[in-house]
Amino acid sequence: MSKGVLLVNLGSPDSPSVSDVRRYLNEFLMDGRVIDVAWPLRRFIVGIILINRPKASTHAYKKIWTKDGSPLVVTGKRVQVELQKRVGVPVELAMRYQNPSIDSAVQKLARKGVTDLLLIPLFPHYAMSSFETAVVRVKEMVSKFDPQFSLTVEPPYYDQPDYLTALVASAADYLNQDYDHLLFSFHGLPERQIKKSDPTGRHCLTVPNCCEVASPAHATCYRAQCFKTAAAFVAKAGVPAGKWSVSFQSRLGKDPWLKPYTDYELPRLAQEGKKKMLVICPAFVSDCLETIEEIGMRGCEQFMAASGKEFTRIPCMNEHPLWIEALEKMVDRFLAGQPIATHVGHG
Repeated sequence: MSKGVLLVNLGSPDSPSVSDVRRYLNEFLMDGRVIDVAWPLRRFIVGIILINRPKASTHAYKKIWTKDGSPLVVTGKRVQVELQKRVGVPVELAMRYQNPSIDSAVQKLARKGVTDLLLIPLFPHYAMSSFETAVVRVKEMVSKFDPQFSLTVEPPYYDQPDYLTALVASAADYLNQDYDHLLFSFHGLPERQIKKSDPTGRHCLTVPNCCEVASPAHATCYRAQCFKTAAAFVAKAGVPAGKWSVSFQSRLGKDPWLKPYTDYELPRLAQEGKKKMLVICPAFVSDCLETIEEIGMRGCEQFMAASGKEFTRIPCMNEHPLWIEALEKMVDRFLAGQPIATHVGHG
């Protein structure tokens, strides 16, 4: 069987126009793993969101758009090129929503003779609205194209040494500067999705310290995995105790999401006397709207308005050589035939 690699990230509008942003938001929000309610209610909710949000999101995308396009897609293509240089099998990039599409990427690989595929979701942590939906969509496309196609999925790597080494190295220059506090801002999730992903049905969010209590639920618990990434990072980087914390960003709607909320924490920390702030976003491997605009621009404004003095957003790993090396090692294990297994969730 001829082997190949598919990298999948979340996605981006094709352009920062209202029509393209609306099309992207509609596809994204209508995914039942993103807004996980019955289809009629989801259609109603998304219809309401699409009245005003595309215009606001268009304004935000225009702030970050580059001459080459969306930062997420541009960086993804560069990572694809760098990884392709290091491995002897075809590598393609796809986005869960919009372009380059999973369908087109699978067809490109098939035309190159690939019949044994390694999927690397570009999400370090397990979540039904990112990792799981990407895996399920690729499975659907592969099965539709050729039922005999073999698919292997790289499991979440939130605690893997190569990912952590790359993450710490990408932040090293910033950590060597004078700072009062390091905030780990992870993408948020509705609490109901954390509970839905709990295979035991009785562990996640039942007590305040559930993530500190060993449980099979942690294999699919986004919250527990985020805390493990942060703890491993500070241990590896030597960040002093009391000089860091975790928060969650990008919530949507009125349902309870994972707390504390980043947009509440930034002004609170400033008012507590943390005047020199570093923020890192480890749930994202590539910079995008949520890191550049939401944190780097709006987050900075919130912090400075609350009497903060210095605000620095640590960029994502993007094309850091050690991140490319980490991806290369994933591919090497696949090519060597080492067993790889992951839980895909709700199917």
